[in-house]
Amino acid sequence: MTDDRRDESVELTILMPCLDEAATVGRCVEKAQGYLGRSGIKGEVLIADNGSGDGSQAIARTAGARVVDVPRRGYGAALQAGIRAARGRYVIMGDADDSYDFSNLDGFVLRLRAGIVLVMGNRFRGGIKPGAMPFLNRYLGNPVLSFLGSLFFKSACGDFHCGLRGFDRQAILDLGLVMSGMEFASEMVVKATLNHVSMSEVPIVLSPDGRRRPPHLRPWRDGWRHLKFLLMHCPRWLYLYPGLVMAGGGLGMMALLALSGGIVIAGIEFQVHSMLAAGVIGLLGVQTLTFAVLARQFAVREGFLPATPALDKFRRWATLERTAVAGIAALCAGFTGLVLAAAHWAAGGFGPLDYAQTMR
Repeated sequence: MTDDRRDESVELTILMPCLDEAATVGRCVEKAQGYLGRSGIKGEVLIADNGSGDGSQAIARTAGARVVDVPRRGYGAALQAGIRAARGRYVIMGDADDSYDFSNLDGFVLRLRAGIVLVMGNRFRGGIKPGAMPFLNRYLGNPVLSFLGSLFFKSACGDFHCGLRGFDRQAILDLGLVMSGMEFASEMVVKATLNHVSMSEVPIVLSPDGRRRPPHLRPWRDGWRHLKFLLMHCPRWLYLYPGLVMAGGGLGMMALLALSGGIVIAGIEFQVHSMLAAGVIGLLGVQTLTFAVLARQFAVREGFLPATPALDKFRRWATLERTAVAGIAALCAGFTGLVLAAAHWAAGGFGPLDYAQTMR
């Protein structure tokens, strides 16, 4: 159950998702409360509890936090409920495992007050203490996923999955975030980037967490979920660019073989059978390009992605009449090629299909 009562005089909510963090949640709340007292900011510490069974809720309340219970399981589900229940204009969120320093949030507050909507922490610029991040996460998972996020969406964010971040509460609610799992972290950055939300980064230090149990994060499973989310929200890289490569390469190779009668590359001879394979690849490429258009249109209609001028222009151009004419033209071109090929074969007496010999 969430508390939606708003207090316009509350400037900052420090929000922590929590699931069985009895060993650390009290210390995190005390640091956050200490920061609010030292800085003179009118704020609150809010715990979005995801069904803890170790008494985390009572510990957090004793330390001075407000607690909202979130029955729906998941990192994203807990944060969504916490953001809705937050009373502050700004929200700074971070894990309740004592890996982030809630006593030092000035960099986030200064940028939020300056009008930046989303302020991301960057652990790679601030420092990662020994033992704070597993080897695979540090040198493979986070760098690769951050690179792909930057490549796919042209985001300037250098640490896509940093859990310590601050934002304007209403602006983030307006993005319509829906992911309930760990990929919520990617969704926030992706949708903020696609909607041209102002973003900035603050170097932060990541410390080893204080848990006495294994972390909730599962590197391979959650890494795949992040990657799947990035691909599903970027039809360009999932369909468009692979489709262009296959269509251009396949149809181009097919035309080259048709005109030359066969070519030799690195000692390998490509003839009529290679032309057949190139044609199949080209056909798959054209179909993949169709998927790119349909996927983008579906994503815009469902609100996953914003509309783009290029898509709007294409939709205005692609009327029923124009697409029908384009289809008929392609059909005629294919039929013409089939007739010419049959005529060429007939001229050779319908003999063996040794294309290279007949072209000489």
